[in-house]
Amino acid sequence: MNKKLLILGSDTIHTYNYINLIKDYFDEILLLSNIKNNKYNVNTIEIDFQLGLNIFRSIKKIKKIVKDFEPSIVHIHQANSYSFITLLAIKNIKIPRVLTAWGSDILVNPKKSIFLKEILKFNLNHIDVVTSDSLYMASEIKSYNSKLDIRIANFGIDNLDVNTINKEKIIYSNRLHKSLYNLDKVIYAFSEFLKNNSEWKLVIGAIGDETENLKQLVSKLEIEDKVEFIGWVDSKINNEYYQKASIYISIPSSDATAISLLEAISSNCICFVSNLPANSEHILDGINGFIEPNLDKIDLNRYNSIDSDILKEVNIKRKVNYLKSTNEGKYISIYDELIGEN
Repeated sequence: MNKKLLILGSDTIHTYNYINLIKDYFDEILLLSNIKNNKYNVNTIEIDFQLGLNIFRSIKKIKKIVKDFEPSIVHIHQANSYSFITLLAIKNIKIPRVLTAWGSDILVNPKKSIFLKEILKFNLNHIDVVTSDSLYMASEIKSYNSKLDIRIANFGIDNLDVNTINKEKIIYSNRLHKSLYNLDKVIYAFSEFLKNNSEWKLVIGAIGDETENLKQLVSKLEIEDKVEFIGWVDSKINNEYYQKASIYISIPSSDATAISLLEAISSNCICFVSNLPANSEHILDGINGFIEPNLDKIDLNRYNSIDSDILKEVNIKRKVNYLKSTNEGKYISIYDELIGEN
């Protein structure tokens, strides 16, 4: 029997990374997304997943695609309108369904309105297995449906040789330039740190709505020669910065498990993170990083108190669960169970 995957997700690198992770398991993969991205060699059909009058047309289109493609399993990424519209379309079709929840789906959106909360409840009530990248988010999911089958898995990281590049006096931060990620507080903390550590450099990756404001802040603090904005970079350059950076900082106001944090931990960076439950699953305060209760008073000087040998010992044990090969096995196990039962 041919194994066919119908996957639904937005046009983001996370969707394509996931497809690349599990593609060898399937004979055919069809992606339904908001945009057909020709950069990736993925068979794709565009669907409008916005919540509006288009919803009836989108449901009809998905029904026909399912009928024609005859997937062995449906895997939806994000417990938002993508899953809501899809699950309405296949509500009366007998087919295994997997849902991979992202942090904002569970931790942010349901708190914005009763409408979004009800959508989430509907999604969770019409799925066979949900995957979560943290125990904390899994617990939150359970609060909406206590009977759900929830598995802990993420998209995995590459197995890097972390001994090939020596650590330098670099602080690396590569979260999106949005208010949620508090990059302004990162810059303020670095500005204070520079007063006694003038030889250090802050490298800021990614881009976003706040990029220009962040650059203006750097100019206002007169630290342009110590801060570098590198924008989007490929995985090779990104990994090189993880390996060169002595410190990594990621302080969002809300988050589940960030792949970037797992990459930084696996590269033996000393990680400064916000005080969020998911971060506590990976950072032992004062051992392999610091959990910051007050984002306005981050003292980067504390990096000196970390014992590098203990940090490496702790991180080696954690890294095994972060690898792509480990997480690929988790997803394949889910597919085997559900396809075998169907």
